Amino acid sequence: MGRLEWTLLILLSVLWGGSFFFVGVAVHELPPFTIVALRVGLAALTLFVVIRLIGLRMPYAPRIWLAFFGMGFINNMVPFSLIVWGQTHIASGLASILNAATPLFTLVVAHLFTADERMTPARVAGLAVGFAGVIFIIGPDALSGIGQDVAAQCAILGAGLAYAFSGVFGRRFRRMNIPPMVTATGQVTASTVLIVPVALMVEQPWQLSAPGAGTWASVFALAILSTALAYIIYFRILAVAGATNLLLVTFLIPVSAILLGVAFLHEMLEPKHFAGMALIGLGLMLVDGRPLRLLTRTKVPSS
Repeated sequence: MGRLEWTLLILLSVLWGGSFFFVGVAVHELPPFTIVALRVGLAALTLFVVIRLIGLRMPYAPRIWLAFFGMGFINNMVPFSLIVWGQTHIASGLASILNAATPLFTLVVAHLFTADERMTPARVAGLAVGFAGVIFIIGPDALSGIGQDVAAQCAILGAGLAYAFSGVFGRRFRRMNIPPMVTATGQVTASTVLIVPVALMVEQPWQLSAPGAGTWASVFALAILSTALAYIIYFRILAVAGATNLLLVTFLIPVSAILLGVAFLHEMLEPKHFAGMALIGLGLMLVDGRPLRLLTRTKVPSS
């Protein structure tokens, strides 16, 4: 990945790191499918307005919309629902650690189903080191919940596996020459069509008490920042850097959460945070490969 892609990956980690907070606020007053339906529905409306303002047009070809629906199902409907439901049963720290397994799943899926994202010793080592860094940052105590609420933990892991397959599946939009903005709009629109009927039938949201202002603010932030803007960046990185590099973002999400807490909530950095960030940085360098090549490159002796 180039400098721009790494910058976008960091920005994406901030946007998706905030989504765990926004969901954590919303689940106190809204049920899971309703949150997901509002998230993708409001994101779709936002992106259609942006598309119209900048003069882009949505495609009409059935094969493209079939791909949008496939992407919406495995990249939005399934993982969003599993994560929101899982967060109602397990602590957010444990959820974040389990979510950080996503790049490990992606490495395996990409190795099996692509020709150019193969598993290498450096990538495996980098992902293992990065995963250890996530555990350091969040704290090993978060692992104490392992073995309890197994179904919820499996739900978070299932979401990570869905993200792994969606990262590989989404590579096709580059071959179709579809701009990232259009792909993001098509995906969340398809997701809305899929999830809204489920929310209406299962949860009957019209019978719920009106949520408060804080919940609505979290829902709008979740839709506009953590979904609409995030998926424009997501498909831009995916088109250039591939699925394995893209889903390294789950290692960076805890780092973003810690630094945001320091910047805006006056939280303090602890030694475990520095150790975790160092491990994540080392893991990312191993996966990227360029720093390692610079260190191991030998000079050709002059004659």
